Amino acid sequence: MGQFPERERELHCEFFWSRQQADGGFCGRTAASDVYYTAFALRGLVVLGSDNRERAQRVAMYLRGQSHGRASVIDLISLVLAARMLESWMGEIVFDSTTDWPSSVARLLEKLRRPDGGYAKSDEGHASSTYQTFLIALTYQLLELQQPEPQRAVEFILGQQREDGGFVEIGVMRRSGTNPTAAAIGVMKILDPQRITQLQASVTDFLLGNLTIEGGLRANTQIPVADLLSTYTGLQTLHDVGSSDQLDRDVLLGFVHGLKQPTGGFFAANWDDAVDVEYSFYGVALLGLLTAI
Repeated sequence: MGQFPERERELHCEFFWSRQQADGGFCGRTAASDVYYTAFALRGLVVLGSDNRERAQRVAMYLRGQSHGRASVIDLISLVLAARMLESWMGEIVFDSTTDWPSSVARLLEKLRRPDGGYAKSDEGHASSTYQTFLIALTYQLLELQQPEPQRAVEFILGQQREDGGFVEIGVMRRSGTNPTAAAIGVMKILDPQRITQLQASVTDFLLGNLTIEGGLRANTQIPVADLLSTYTGLQTLHDVGSSDQLDRDVLLGFVHGLKQPTGGFFAANWDDAVDVEYSFYGVALLGLLTAI
């Protein structure tokens, strides 16, 4: 993103900061702060190179307050991601280094492991989730902890691939999706990167089949329109498997620019009429990724 005009980067930074609330957190499409959206806002600001230390300190205060409550698993993972980003970005320490919080988080995550080696979305969930397994592998990496029995997670992920070359979210599904496929390759990149070469051809064919006439990627073959989430995860995955050169970069850029708003931020898709920090991160990340490739 450093190659982009400074004013364009400032415009998107201003959008992200405009979603910061009085308590230091960031909101989604409602006015309440949410740790999930706070993590996405931080992603966007880090990618854009924002350097507002005072506001970053307010985010750290918000995150410290969130660490004491009973959070959902996705909030817990978002909290870890946001804390690590603040630490590397601004040097703001969210968690006291004298506490054993990484091990505490790991114990909670292991309660979600299922007999097939994957991880469920909640304590009550019976089915392992491709996306949740990716998030937990990423969280172990952020915590700088060795994931227990990583090969079992790899075997679970490989069992999620279908004949069309893509991957499904849960085992009973037969139709693959762009985002579960991205999550599967994400797990491989962390736990078994050598295997990605074996998956390149099948994953590439599947993802290219999800391109739409709009220029972006759709979530699956039953959905007719592209969105920024699927376009970003699909493009990142094609880049990870070494196939991004098979895409028309200018067409993709046209799709992304078509969702960019004059006052900063991005719509999620052509059907959208509002901006939020999650999809605006995908828009910013796509611009950076398309420049890099």
